[in-house]
Amino acid sequence: MSSWLERAALALLACTAVQVAAAAGTPYPGIGRSATPAEVAAWNIDVRPDFQGLPPGSGSVAQGQDLWEARCSSCHGVFGESNQVFSPLVGGTTAADLKTGHVARLLDPGFPDRTTLMKVATVSTLWDYIRRAMPWNAPKSLTPDQVYAVLAYLLNLGGIVPDNYTLSNANIGAVRMPNRNGMTTDHGLWPGKGMGNGGHPDVQAVACMRNCDGEPKIISALPDFARNAHGNLSQQNRSFGAQRGADTSKPPPATLAQTRALAEAASHATLAVATPGAAALALARSQGCTSCHDRVSHVVGPPFVEIAARHRDQADLVRYLAGKIRSGGSGVWGDIPMPPQTLPETELQTIAQWLAQGAAP
Repeated sequence: MSSWLERAALALLACTAVQVAAAAGTPYPGIGRSATPAEVAAWNIDVRPDFQGLPPGSGSVAQGQDLWEARCSSCHGVFGESNQVFSPLVGGTTAADLKTGHVARLLDPGFPDRTTLMKVATVSTLWDYIRRAMPWNAPKSLTPDQVYAVLAYLLNLGGIVPDNYTLSNANIGAVRMPNRNGMTTDHGLWPGKGMGNGGHPDVQAVACMRNCDGEPKIISALPDFARNAHGNLSQQNRSFGAQRGADTSKPPPATLAQTRALAEAASHATLAVATPGAAALALARSQGCTSCHDRVSHVVGPPFVEIAARHRDQADLVRYLAGKIRSGGSGVWGDIPMPPQTLPETELQTIAQWLAQGAAP
């Protein structure tokens, strides 16, 4: 074999080896890339019951009270009673529960409420959830010190820590939850060696797919008067993904075929906006306004059309509505407060102008 042919063959073998090695190191060649360490760290913020992942920091009950009243009480109440919307966080626990680690009222059918402090077994769960999900209109905006402070105040409301307590990563492991002994692994939701029922899951997941009925038999249904009681569900869900929300402003489909046809149409629907009103409503939806408001139906707060009608004689209406959206508050429509909203000025003005013009579709 000539020298140039040998060199060509070796080069070809080298290229093939590189391609094989690259393919072996990538589960799906040509699709995506490996996450960077910084990207993994940004998502890897969970705190386990053994406190792995807990960042350093501290916060006192007094600091937590100030934060709570400013950023938490609008939804959860000043004393954890949760106003009229959410379930109470505090209540139902006793000093005896702190000693036993079992909340007695969980077994009392005469006690109506099931508060957060009655159920949660690990304090790490509270720290982790507050950090990732609260406040609901600005999740992950609290610093670690603020999370420690808010949690210290919540624990103080439940009589778990004293008024002068400062919670930190150094002493959080000493906090004794009222229901700390109430969690069990004796069920199939905890599979694995040494867990619960020997690692056997609670379902077999054996697919049948034989002798299936062509149409489902409906044995119960939501009454017509309750179908749209909390507003149109299709306007309270994302416009993409598997769960879109049924259009509850219309009667339910009579057959499975109609249901499938509606789902197929929704999956291929475009997000084109035809009118200024639709654009403003889509903007309000993107900012989370429709989690509490619908255009024409009562949800948690008043409908947009009622807001427009009540204030139509207000001087400088756009500026007034923009200020109310920005600052939040309660009392105009009842006791349920609206938290202050943070959104760009241009979007704020667009929504305010739409409301001032009657919230037309």
